[in-house]
Amino acid sequence: MATLSMNPVYLLGHTLFKGLGKSMFNLKLINREKLIDNGTGCIYVCNHQSFLDPPLLSTIFENPVHFLARKTLFDHWFMKWALPLCNALPIDQKRPDPGSILKVLRHVKAGGSIVIFPEGARCPDGEIHDAMPGIGLILSKLAGTPVQPLRIEGAYDALPIHSSRVRCHPISISVGDPIEFTAEELHPRGREGHLKLGQKIMDAIRALPTHP
Repeated sequence: MATLSMNPVYLLGHTLFKGLGKSMFNLKLINREKLIDNGTGCIYVCNHQSFLDPPLLSTIFENPVHFLARKTLFDHWFMKWALPLCNALPIDQKRPDPGSILKVLRHVKAGGSIVIFPEGARCPDGEIHDAMPGIGLILSKLAGTPVQPLRIEGAYDALPIHSSRVRCHPISISVGDPIEFTAEELHPRGREGHLKLGQKIMDAIRALPTHP
């Protein structure tokens, strides 16, 4: 398995949260053997419970991954500087602009892997919600790239959306088999087709176990 290099900021966060994952959250990885982590292009789709999700998800990989992040997060000058160093790519998942999509396409087609939160934002209640149409648009342009579902549980309890206080709470990440799509699904027609593609992804995430 090829191991890619990590930039210093990403490596620091990766190391820090690997320790925190064990000490504060008793982080468990379910179905570890299924995880695609071979240094080639893959799209990981995951539910979104907390700001803890990206750094904790990064720790399950030996190779660096990129994350799609809400475009408005880059409005602050510090985040605009810091987020790219953490391998975050800006996108409006409700109405993806051509420039953002092009960056994603170039990254994956060059062999990079990316984590996408199809819901587009953190959930308000710890539940798994419907996907934004943007994920369907992206997948339709990356047909043939493996799409692997992940499910994170417990992160909402550790740091819910309206709280700034991190709690010690068990967190698990479950790994599923790559999702199989038909040729028709990967060539959706309009918004409705993109939403159906997103629904299939969220159903795959919901079906993953939350306990070993």
